[in-house]
Amino acid sequence: MNKQKLIVLVIVLLVAVGGWMMMGNKPQEQAPAPQPQAEQPAEPAPAEKPAEAPAEAPAEQPAEEKPAEAPAPAEKPAEAPAEKAAFHIGICTGTVSQSEDDLRGAERLIEEYGSVSDGGMIQHITYPDNFMVEMETTIAQISGLADDPLMKAIIVNQAIPGTTEAFRRVREKRSDILLFAGEAHEDPGVIESAADLVINCDNIARGYLIVDAAKKMGAKEFVHISFPRHMSYELLSRRRNIMEEACNDLGIGFHFETAPDPTSDVGVAGAQQFILEKVPAWLEKYGKDTAFFCTNDAHTEPLLKRIAEEGGYFVEADLPSPLMGYPGALGIELSDVKGDWPAILKRVEEAVDAKGGAKRMGTWAYSYGYTTTAALGEFARRVLEGAVEVENMEALFECYGKYTPGAKWNGSLYTDIATGVVKNNHILVYQDTYVFGLGYLGMTEVEVPEKYFSIK
Repeated sequence: MNKQKLIVLVIVLLVAVGGWMMMGNKPQEQAPAPQPQAEQPAEPAPAEKPAEAPAEAPAEQPAEEKPAEAPAPAEKPAEAPAEKAAFHIGICTGTVSQSEDDLRGAERLIEEYGSVSDGGMIQHITYPDNFMVEMETTIAQISGLADDPLMKAIIVNQAIPGTTEAFRRVREKRSDILLFAGEAHEDPGVIESAADLVINCDNIARGYLIVDAAKKMGAKEFVHISFPRHMSYELLSRRRNIMEEACNDLGIGFHFETAPDPTSDVGVAGAQQFILEKVPAWLEKYGKDTAFFCTNDAHTEPLLKRIAEEGGYFVEADLPSPLMGYPGALGIELSDVKGDWPAILKRVEEAVDAKGGAKRMGTWAYSYGYTTTAALGEFARRVLEGAVEVENMEALFECYGKYTPGAKWNGSLYTDIATGVVKNNHILVYQDTYVFGLGYLGMTEVEVPEKYFSIK
């Protein structure tokens, strides 16, 4: 009996121990499972889970409205096609040191129509200051604009020597590009053969009108300053001869003085220094009632400086503008009125008056160089959009008027002096003269005697 009880007790103990061992092993096997789960929340994945959980994502998405809230991405694609230019217009001008106003006209077009680099319409480049020596570079720059498949018009202002060859090279590549030459330096017959439109200051009419204006201002002598390169240009040479004839007819002494060419070895600085040194001597030689005129932009600033200081008269620049020479000559700060021509004119007038130059110094109220660059760009745009024809002179003058509100313009088609043929693609323009302290002289209303148009 006792033996049986002992056996039963042993069996019970074995079962109990086995059960305990099985129960004890279970937690140890499952402990690792909770352990990783307990560590995972501490890891980045569980921490991010709540943010990434599908339950929260829908709740956040409507609040953020990512697709709708992205106006930038939505507008950019919509804006890009709207603003991306359908065609490009290339503008080539001189640099700030040689012809600042021409360059500023290109900047105005960029303000209006955007730069090609930003998806806009205007591609602006500048030719070298020493363009006579670096002519091949200039030609390559201009003709290179035609490599742009969207280029539909090329404007060069001023159209310095080499422009005709550049235009011919453009024509070899592309026949669909409009070619406009502003203030052409090459002989009319040469540039007319390559350009769709040629613009020049009306140097025929102005040859008489500038002398007439000088007389109205009180001048008794007239000094014309230039150099051989400019005198080799037909229109500049004719203007000089017309000025001499006008002086004879109006009772004013005419004198020709030679100055260094800024594109020669002396450069702009040397040419300007020459003028600074010579003007006092010329005033002593010809007297204080002498009006001065120079054919080069770089000569203008030192000439104005000395006239303001020493005396004499200055009707207007070769390519007139309130910015042509006056700011540098008189130390005028204009950065706060940039592009505001009435404000610029007013400030220059105040400076001229302060220097004692009132009624002795003049200009055009709006820059010829600036206006020609801008007007030709605007005209090209209208032609390319089919609004006007290239031959429409009235439409061209409307473009000039867009940039010169209040100023009067006059002009005519160029007539070949040798053949008498009127050139429909060559237009001569001029604006009324504005004398500081006097106002407009009304020169656009003056009738130029017919004989001056036949002087060679």
